[in-house]
This record gives sequence, structure tokens and C-alpha cells, in this order.
Amino acid sequence: MNLRKITSMTMVWSLIVLTFNSIVLYVVPEGRIANWAVWEFWGLTKHDWSAQHTTVGFLFLFAGCLHIYLNWKPIMNYMKNKARQFRLFSAASTVGFVLTAVFVVATYYHVPPIITIVDFSEQIKEGAASKYGDPPYGQAQSSSLKGFTSRLGLDVVKSRELLQAAGVEVPDDKEMIQDIAARSGKTPQEIYDIINTAAYGGETAGGAAGSSGGSEHPSDSVDGVKAPTSGMGKKTIQQLCDEIGQDCTMVINGLASRGIEVSPDAKIKDIASASGTGPMQIYETIVEIVSDPAAQ
Repeated sequence: MNLRKITSMTMVWSLIVLTFNSIVLYVVPEGRIANWAVWEFWGLTKHDWSAQHTTVGFLFLFAGCLHIYLNWKPIMNYMKNKARQFRLFSAASTVGFVLTAVFVVATYYHVPPIITIVDFSEQIKEGAASKYGDPPYGQAQSSSLKGFTSRLGLDVVKSRELLQAAGVEVPDDKEMIQDIAARSGKTPQEIYDIINTAAYGGETAGGAAGSSGGSEHPSDSVDGVKAPTSGMGKKTIQQLCDEIGQDCTMVINGLASRGIEVSPDAKIKDIASASGTGPMQIYETIVEIVSDPAAQ
């Protein structure tokens, strides 16, 4: 088969896919909202679309480099003047460079109308926050019901009663919010709306009885253990222990007693994956270990 034709058609098809992916990613909600709302398009999550955009982007880049190699002579001809002398900035090359530079500089300095492209995308994403709801804290959907209610100052027993009254059975308060939502055909936001009135004293997590706004100031700790900051999954168990102020050796021994063998430099996301859970479940297990030293 003709390599030149294969290269050209690969560029065409990968460009089509990249164009469509770019449009989807242009309007997709922010990551925290997409995860919270269990956002999908054509059965793919935001992570799926991003991953596809990256891999196909590499294919397009490879095909583009090969295309340049196969068409090196014509490209060099584009950089020659009428006297057939090489000029890096020939008329065609200069126009292409200027157009690229205009977009780069205008984007950096927020110059309209080019920056309007970015602004419009942000407006769409802000609208998604109003439509789908905003999680009370990062990765809230992967918290267990127990950890979620503790973080928001909600009564876990009352929360389970409210869920049961709404037709959502929760046999184990260690089940993740996203799993409870998926099993009941709801979103994490809808689960949150149901239990939002379970605060001690009858108020909502937001403070006013009956409001649906949710907590804007979740607790920075769970059962007295400092809550982790964003990007927890990328941290090692040692880094997480240092961040939340806990003895790493004690935590590792406690995890080992629960059948989770780890080393200080093991990443939380890898520990969670090997255990069939999520990073928030590892953190909540650490909270149990710290709260019950006898069980270490």
C-alpha cells in the first residue's frame, strides 16, 4: 500500500475525531461537576473523552510528522521566493506564522474576539454547575455515606432513614455515594438533596432548614482527622500521613491488619486500585485506624 496515502488519510480521520472530541471537551462540565453528576455523552465519561483526545492527538502528531517527512521537498518550496532562494519567512510562511502568533498572544493577553472563545466555554461550564449541582468538596461522590455525612455534619442514621423513605436502601453506610446513586438510578447530587436535612437539630447542611443549597463549608476533618487536600490519589501513603498529621508506621500497620499491605512510597490510587476501592475509602480506613488504636 502507498505510505503517502495512508499517512494522509490517517491525518484526515484523526483530525475528524479530534475535532469532535474538542467540541465535546469544549462544553463538558468541570471535572468535579462531571464526576458529581455522573456526566456521560454517548456512554463515555469526561475522563474517557479526555483519554481519547490524548491518544488520537498523538496519532495525529505522529502522522503529521510523517507527512512532513514525506512532503519535505514541497514544504521547502513553500519557503522559497520567486528566485527559488530559500527564505524561512516566505510570504506563505509569514502569514502562517503571524496567524499562529496572533492567536497565542491574544489568548495570553485576553484580547477579544479571540479570548471570547475561552470565555464562552467557561460560561457553558458555569451553567453546568447550576444545572447539575456542585459537590460540597472534592471527590465527594467517592466518599462512603458514613464519611460523607461526617464531613458535612449530617446524622448518618437519619440520613439512612431519609434515603429509605425515598426508596433508596443502604444496607452498609460504608457504601460509596456514587454506588448508592448508581444502584438507585440517581445522581450523587440527588442523594445529597435527600439527606441534606439530616443535620443535627433538623437543619440542612447549608444551615437553614429546608434549603437545598448544601454545605458551602464542609468540615476540614472527619472524626477529628484532618481531611486531605485535592490530588490525594497521586500522593504516597507517607505524604498523606504527613499532610493529615498521622504516624505513617501506625497507619501502615493498621492497614496491614486489614489485609492491605503497603509501603510508605505506595501511591494512594494504587493502594485503592489493588483493594478494589477508591482513594477516599483508603482515607476513611485511616480514620478508623486512628480513631480505634486497639484495632490496629
